[in-house]
Amino acid sequence: MSTQQLDLRHVGKVFATAAGARFAALTDVSFTVNVGEFVALVGASGCGKSTLLRLIAGLDPASSGEILVAGRPFVGPGRERAMVFQDYSLYPWLSVLDNIRFSRRLRANRALQREQASADARAQLLLQLMGLERVRDAYPNVLSGGMRQRVAIARALLNEPELLLMDEPFGALDAQTREVMHDLILHVLASERRTILFVTHDVEEAVYLADRVIVLAPDPGRIDSVWPISLPPARERTQQLKEAPEFLAAARQIRARIRATSGLQSDRVALQRLARDLR
Repeated sequence: MSTQQLDLRHVGKVFATAAGARFAALTDVSFTVNVGEFVALVGASGCGKSTLLRLIAGLDPASSGEILVAGRPFVGPGRERAMVFQDYSLYPWLSVLDNIRFSRRLRANRALQREQASADARAQLLLQLMGLERVRDAYPNVLSGGMRQRVAIARALLNEPELLLMDEPFGALDAQTREVMHDLILHVLASERRTILFVTHDVEEAVYLADRVIVLAPDPGRIDSVWPISLPPARERTQQLKEAPEFLAAARQIRARIRATSGLQSDRVALQRLARDLR
């Protein structure tokens, strides 16, 4: 049996502009993600990270190439894939528990043979795993950003997807809450053994969470480099790891590649020259 959960083969995406021109957002993107692996996508703004995630989720079609999940092609969204967005996307009229169970209302899931009692038991398990038991009957408007994102992640996990796609899920959170969520997602990864593809602008976040980090370059979006992360397994990672020399070195090298691909000038001499010209 193949160990590849996700296989992208020469994937490209072209958009048509209002003026009738063609804009290439992605070109010739190829990589695989193994079962149980955590892969992070990083890169400068405009390199196509979120566009690529939408293609894999089936929200938009690829213009070229092929995307396989567990060796199978697909058309549109499917229950083997679940996506977590930055903006939580919770239903304000539903409680925490009912938000988590919402996917059971969808026709495709109602047709499954799994009994409702089993789905309810799964929802209860996720409440415990995500630390949401005390707010199970609360509504989203009374929850903090971190708690709302926990609900969104639990909802995505309800149907036990083969592939969890996360598009900057912690980008809107403060630094302290983000650290809590980092440790929570590592706990979920170890407990649920999910395959995760994670988009972020935060290099330290990528290095702390991932088994591999893929750097995308812009104009058009393409793979620049792939960085294996040689850190302890998920259950053994702690916030103190972020102070380790090997962690700092990996983050520094990846940031350098992003700067090199973005075309941004970070030379202090050039900035000082610009400051003098503005006087």
